[in-house]
Amino acid sequence: MTILGISAFYHDSAACIVRDGVIIAAAQEERFSRKKHDERFPHHAVRYCLQEAKCTVADLDAVIFYDKPFLKFNRLLETYLESAPKGFRSFIHAVPVWLKEKLWLSDVIAEELNFEGKILFTEHHEAHAASAFFPSPFERAAIVTVDGVGEYATTSLSVGVNNNITILAEQHFPHSLGLLYSSFTYFTGFKVNSGEYKLMGLAPYGEPKYVQTIYEHLVDLREDGSFAMNMEYFNYSSGLTMTNDRFASLFDATPRMPESPLTQREMDIAASIQVVTEEIMLKIVRHAKNITGEKNLCLAGGVALNCVANGKILRSNIFDSVWIQPAAGDAGGALGAALIGTYHYYKKERNAAKGDSQSGSYLGSSYSDEIIGTFLKEKNIPHFYVPDFEGVCGQVSALIADENVVGWFQGRMEFGPRALGNRSILGDARSHQMQKKMNLKIKYRESFRPFAPAILAEHVSEWFDINCESPYMLLVADVAKDKQQPMTEEQKQLWGIARLNIARSQIPAVTHVDYSARIQTVHRETNPRFHQLITAFYNRTTCPVIVNTSFNVRGEPIVESPDDAYRCFMRTEMDVLVLGNYILMKSAQPAYEEKDDWRKKYELD
Repeated sequence: MTILGISAFYHDSAACIVRDGVIIAAAQEERFSRKKHDERFPHHAVRYCLQEAKCTVADLDAVIFYDKPFLKFNRLLETYLESAPKGFRSFIHAVPVWLKEKLWLSDVIAEELNFEGKILFTEHHEAHAASAFFPSPFERAAIVTVDGVGEYATTSLSVGVNNNITILAEQHFPHSLGLLYSSFTYFTGFKVNSGEYKLMGLAPYGEPKYVQTIYEHLVDLREDGSFAMNMEYFNYSSGLTMTNDRFASLFDATPRMPESPLTQREMDIAASIQVVTEEIMLKIVRHAKNITGEKNLCLAGGVALNCVANGKILRSNIFDSVWIQPAAGDAGGALGAALIGTYHYYKKERNAAKGDSQSGSYLGSSYSDEIIGTFLKEKNIPHFYVPDFEGVCGQVSALIADENVVGWFQGRMEFGPRALGNRSILGDARSHQMQKKMNLKIKYRESFRPFAPAILAEHVSEWFDINCESPYMLLVADVAKDKQQPMTEEQKQLWGIARLNIARSQIPAVTHVDYSARIQTVHRETNPRFHQLITAFYNRTTCPVIVNTSFNVRGEPIVESPDDAYRCFMRTEMDVLVLGNYILMKSAQPAYEEKDDWRKKYELD
């Protein structure tokens, strides 16, 4: 039973193939098209998934889409009618796209794929819930999904038992925690559906001085985690912006212009909405526990990428175990849709896998040393080849220990927004200069942004205040007390960005200003190569932690191919590039001139 799941036409389109319950392949379209958050039909991702599954479109038993378009269109019409004539500009902007394409998705999918078989649709939050529960290691669990909005639902509470998910409760549009957080993302000058993690990273620089303002004017929160938003302050339901002038008056200023300097006000606003988000999520999770009585919790939806809130949920001990879908946003809807088809429509039996069945989320494309070697030779790129991988790890660990920044390209590409050691940029977590260097000279992004530590799983409790796995970089915990470096009285008086350059621990490059870190535990079973590299670094330095950030620059998707990796390497001040067993030194490279796109020559077909 081979099923193709698709998410598309909103943001982060993706494709996934599931065969008899096994996730064969999954990838976001942006990685191939090189358009960040690409919303178009995922032609490239579908092509890759079919190749990885060694099948054609004709071999598919069904194609399933992650949304029910008629329900969503109905909600849009209801919203416009309720707000008319206020939302007319938004109406004439949105409706033609629906009438031309989105309402006829069965025909669009059949035509785009040249597919004559069964085309199915699942509800948006049902797809999120499936992506959270079915790959989890649990035979049964409570499921919480929280995002902007699907058809009507913005939050859902469900219970999963074996091969079945039952939705128990929903909160509906326009009352949405995801859209509330995105409204503050917009107001502080970051891009909606993209910059929410920047807002989360900015929060520790501020004081949550606006929490009471938010509760008094914007959100009426109930004990079960449901809430009502005062829509007089928001514009997203019928306008072209997220907030309005009344919202701005609450915070004594207009929205920050993108790219303009950050002020303490934005930091305090970020800290405030982060506190509110955490409080709402904790109430939702407690309610899920009360109505299900389950011991395990699964999370998905875009808000489940808020790893600070996730860490609070974990430490609350409301549930015994928590599993979070690494592709928690819309891209993961393709995976959830394929799994809904497998278990709900075709009633396949499910056996929960030890650990999980996500395979470390290494579900994307890979390139052999033979293909990489052909690319390097055809492009006449200076390199040297190390035949044994132990030798690669020895040399690269020494380079990292000498504070070189290394592009690391290995194995199958990750599915989801996080690089987990196969499409990564690596650095020495012990370095006092590494965060600044990687932000400004490699990633070309805001200086306040923290980096994540990748740590050998067997050492995580020695270095961080956490006693469980975090393989998908979705949990935040504090650096262990004995690894922290206390601030002086003078340093404690500093506020905001002034605190950035204070070394706060033995691993300052991955320690945020509040001593927290977004942790990735690296496991020998799921990524033996990355584990071997960090082990070599540990043996050399006695530190089992390195910096791991995604292999891309600001505004671009994570790299997919050797050509993408080399282009990113040459466009930045990265020192070393490792492609499989090939090592490239920046000092040996000729001046870089972009010519033809190598991917077109070797494109998957």
